[in-house]
Amino acid sequence: MKSRRKKPKPVSAEAIARFADRGKDISRFFTNAGQMMEPVQRVNVDLAGTMLNQLDSVAQELNISRQAVIKTMLRQGLDRYYLAKSRARKLA
Repeated sequence: MKSRRKKPKPVSAEAIARFADRGKDISRFFTNAGQMMEPVQRVNVDLAGTMLNQLDSVAQELNISRQAVIKTMLRQGLDRYYLAKSRARKLA
């Protein structure tokens, strides 16, 4: 019969901070398995009213925020751009 150990509950950031404040070693909480995220920068974009209406319509249809629609579509557009650019380099 297999032995099943319960997975330890994740420790909250506040608890880790308390350990650090007391001078305890907190290195065991960091596995370096994650990715570093770049800081988020806010930008302002001027859009026509019709485009905003279309974005809102898509957002409502997908049940996500307008911001999520913009980020998703922008990511897809950039991916297509870089894919086309790399294909053009291969053909040249």
